Amino acid sequence: MEAWLTSEWQRSSAWQILLRPVSWLFRLLVGIRRGAFSSGLLKSHVVGVPVIVVGNITVGGTGKTPLVLALAAALKERGLHCGIVTRGYQREASWAGKDAVQIMPGSETGALMSDEASLLANRSGVPVFACGDRFKAVEQLLLKYPQVNAIVSDDGLQHYALQRDIEICVIDGARGLGNGAMLPAGPLREPPSRLNSIDAIVMNGQSNKSAMSISCSPPTFHMELANEMFINVKTQCRLQVDEALTEFQENRIHALAGTGHPQRFFSHLRALGFVLTGSQAFPDHHKYSAQDMPGPHAGIILMTEKDAVKCGSFADDRMWFMRVDAVLPEEFFEFVTKKLFH
Repeated sequence: MEAWLTSEWQRSSAWQILLRPVSWLFRLLVGIRRGAFSSGLLKSHVVGVPVIVVGNITVGGTGKTPLVLALAAALKERGLHCGIVTRGYQREASWAGKDAVQIMPGSETGALMSDEASLLANRSGVPVFACGDRFKAVEQLLLKYPQVNAIVSDDGLQHYALQRDIEICVIDGARGLGNGAMLPAGPLREPPSRLNSIDAIVMNGQSNKSAMSISCSPPTFHMELANEMFINVKTQCRLQVDEALTEFQENRIHALAGTGHPQRFFSHLRALGFVLTGSQAFPDHHKYSAQDMPGPHAGIILMTEKDAVKCGSFADDRMWFMRVDAVLPEEFFEFVTKKLFH
């Protein structure tokens, strides 16, 4: 269903007309809620350090987590003490978000913790706190790490209870804003006009006509996922791309992905030169088990880093994940730094 909706939201279909009234109602409610925060009817909390929110206005993955990692690294290089906050819990947990918790490096995703939270803690090298209430997460982070002087929020563009200094919206270059309709007739969580109030757009990957037609005032920066490395989930053995191509060439390669846009991962692998004998897309945030892995016919199993944090307890030697970095122009980081301390 998720894959079908994502595909259908890329175009206007007859069945979507029936959902337009619901989309208009959703848009009205979104506007009322945002207005309540801007007018002070709902409280928006100020913290004592600059806050950068990285989010999107569409449903599905756009590449926010790699950008958060790149921002944290860039801020550290500039001498800042950075911290990261994230929702961090699976939505089905009835108590999710009531208490802020620190996510430690090496922690494996459980039934409640999200894959992004584990990945951020493993990769960033900075304090990572999780809570459904981002303000509580920031509060606890600063209490334990008072030296932190910059916060990056993974997602949370619609979490207006936390005031922010910079808003960055990530857009998938291949999908853009889809058919431009609000949920449930389209993929938008906020109307396209919301882009005019943010500080910067980051376009992930090459833009198609739909994405290029986005008309808004903020500066746009392009991001690519590069510096690929393949790491064995069980042994942590590391291979560069050319080494992996040689190492895996005699094997049947099966790829799997439980992300917001699995086909992007499969296409990336093929672009690097890997010949896939099979691929399987799982729902975003899928909780893997050993039964999800292909049988002995697959000599090599390739997955994303987000998938790998959920597979450590049953990993075998066939399982590898692709680690990538977000690559952005230096002008982007200069823009962010200047705006933080203008």
